[in-house]
Amino acid sequence: MSSWWLAEETPPLARVLVDSPDVEIVGAGITGISAALTLAAAGKRVRVHDAREVAGGASGRNGGFALRGGAMAYDKAREWLGQERAHEFWRLTEEYLDRLAALAGDALRRTGSLRIAADDDEREEIGAEYESLREDGFAAEWRDDVPRFAAAIFHPDDAAVQPARLVRRLAARAIEAGVEVREHHRVESLDELETERVLVATDGYPSGLLGGLEGLIIPTRGQMIATEPIAERLFDCPHYGRHGFDYWQQLPDGRITAGGFRDFALDSEFTADEVTTAPIQDALERFVAELVGRPLRVGQRWAGIFGLVLDFLPVVGRVPGDERTWVAGGYSGHGNVLGFMCGNLVAKAMLGDEHPLLGMFDPARLLQLDAGEI
Repeated sequence: MSSWWLAEETPPLARVLVDSPDVEIVGAGITGISAALTLAAAGKRVRVHDAREVAGGASGRNGGFALRGGAMAYDKAREWLGQERAHEFWRLTEEYLDRLAALAGDALRRTGSLRIAADDDEREEIGAEYESLREDGFAAEWRDDVPRFAAAIFHPDDAAVQPARLVRRLAARAIEAGVEVREHHRVESLDELETERVLVATDGYPSGLLGGLEGLIIPTRGQMIATEPIAERLFDCPHYGRHGFDYWQQLPDGRITAGGFRDFALDSEFTADEVTTAPIQDALERFVAELVGRPLRVGQRWAGIFGLVLDFLPVVGRVPGDERTWVAGGYSGHGNVLGFMCGNLVAKAMLGDEHPLLGMFDPARLLQLDAGEI
């Protein structure tokens, strides 16, 4: 079943044809479209391919959160990356969230977000993250008054987003800038493409185009539901807890979207099979009923595939051993902001302007992780 986000009716995108493109991009999600915008602004002729439609993959099937930071908690990022690099990374995501908000129009609402502690152990964990954020000058508020939960961190500048509307809006801007978008065209081999520079931006979806990196951005399924609208306004912003395994929000029309619980069946959720399963769907229904105090009718169910990376850092740069091909993906479930950011950063790198943080996102490290060298 299509996601709630993708079910929204939108006018068809304009059609532009590009002769002799300078760059071809595989994937018309947030990353590919962001990269296309950047390359077109630099005067490059760009063609984007997608096996489905714009935002048809994870960019239109996620939880609808636009969060600063990476996939790991900030205190863990300081330990793993060092305080200076972690701080720079988090600040950079804040800058790109601001840029995204400026382009999104009514597809994004600056609501803030709540990171929830499900129990006392998690309260202690998020307490350590809160102290690290405050110590390094990031806006964050501690909440002890969250019903049913032990505590929460409120991140005031985060946002709720209609992700499919957002990416379609960005795609329309890219097309206005001269980008060709070929929907419903699967690229089976790099030999099909004309250009000397190719960007693979499919995140967790296996493309078959990444050589030795194939499969090292691990396809991971996220399942969701959208309920009937309810009259009560229970949740004013996106919520996520239990180490990110549970996430939910209430939309402006009153319905609740909820996702997660893949840890209930981890043996089946590391997959590229984009289907829903009864155990996780049942868990989501029960969870929403507990949140609201009564069962709700489920209007839509869906699944999406995102790319999980073992060190929770994005993968951005040249594919090792292949001078022609670049990759951007591996957002470990935080793709709405990271995808927009990394699409821009990889496009700039393709133009010869490499951001200092890209060394941290080097795709070659996946080969080392796979070999147990890191």
